[in-house]
Amino acid sequence: MYLDHNAGGRIRTEVAAAITEWLQAPTANPSSLHAAGRRARDAMEAARDEVAALLRAEPAEIVFTGSGSEANGLAILGTLGAGQRAVSTPIEHASVLRNLAVASEGGAQVEWLDPDPKGNISATAAVDRARGARLLSMGWANGEIGTIQPVPVVASGIAELPAAERPLLHSDAVQAAGLEEIDVGAVAVDLLSLSGHKLGAPAGVGALFVRRGVELTAQLHGGSQERERRAGTENLLGIIGFGVAAKLAGQGREARKAKVTELRNRLWEGLSARVSGIRRIGDSAGLAGTLAISFAGLRGDALIVALDSVGVAASTGSACAAGAPEPSPVLLALGHDENSARSVVRFSIGSDLDSAAIDHAIDAIVAVVARAREGDI
Repeated sequence: MYLDHNAGGRIRTEVAAAITEWLQAPTANPSSLHAAGRRARDAMEAARDEVAALLRAEPAEIVFTGSGSEANGLAILGTLGAGQRAVSTPIEHASVLRNLAVASEGGAQVEWLDPDPKGNISATAAVDRARGARLLSMGWANGEIGTIQPVPVVASGIAELPAAERPLLHSDAVQAAGLEEIDVGAVAVDLLSLSGHKLGAPAGVGALFVRRGVELTAQLHGGSQERERRAGTENLLGIIGFGVAAKLAGQGREARKAKVTELRNRLWEGLSARVSGIRRIGDSAGLAGTLAISFAGLRGDALIVALDSVGVAASTGSACAAGAPEPSPVLLALGHDENSARSVVRFSIGSDLDSAAIDHAIDAIVAVVARAREGDI
């Protein structure tokens, strides 16, 4: 009963088959000029086409990276310099928050937009605060609590500002891609981050959409790869897998979204009917498949360990922040005290599950919570 899909799910069968095919033949460097190198280059560019198609972008606007976190860092540090102003939210992924901290240490000014108790950010406040800034970074969907932000509305508001006062708009769409429609032709984001392993590709590959005309300073140096925006030999096998996963993500999106929404609702309804002292965190209309629950009086990390012992995989939040001694900054930003923040468990559901698996998970969670409240764990 794997309920931690926001941290990463299974590699898609079609992805594994595509990678296996390349593992069985010599894999050349895509920058090499010989026939094997050209074949590798063609495969990489075909994958770039698929990632671009998922976003309705141009292939030349896709920069392959080593992860979604690297894409976030490149978007922020590649556009934001000393003396410039950035606006973001305190409920972003750790890679956004930490790269903004690095930019601040380098002389940039960072301002924050306050979320409401469910994690929603006001589009009007975002546009007003970002007016005249260099960068506005706002995640499309929060991976801990599932709240979906009004990025399309914000993009429209920014487009109406005088040209000299328009900030660049960056969105971390790592969790949203594959469940929410993202059309960069209709939504005028300038930079957008993706991660392959959230879509069914292997870990170790990501991408940054960089709208044509946006100046980006490379953060890795040493080669001319990715049009000199990201040096280093590309992860060809990961990129090939990413391309297949991106193609699959664009197929049957609405049916997949409907399924995981139904399963998420089944999980919440089953738990809320049988477990007292629980509260749903975030917006009920949030990201399909994501359910964050506060278990009053209990420690989320202890529940995670106990659930794992009975075959239920869940988490206390973002895997990139796992093991941190402090409570989740996302939950603290929503107004939770430390004890409340430490009581939250996130369940995230993939389309490979079914109602029977959810029902088994409900039974297991109910039993574990009962044991915890009796002092057995």
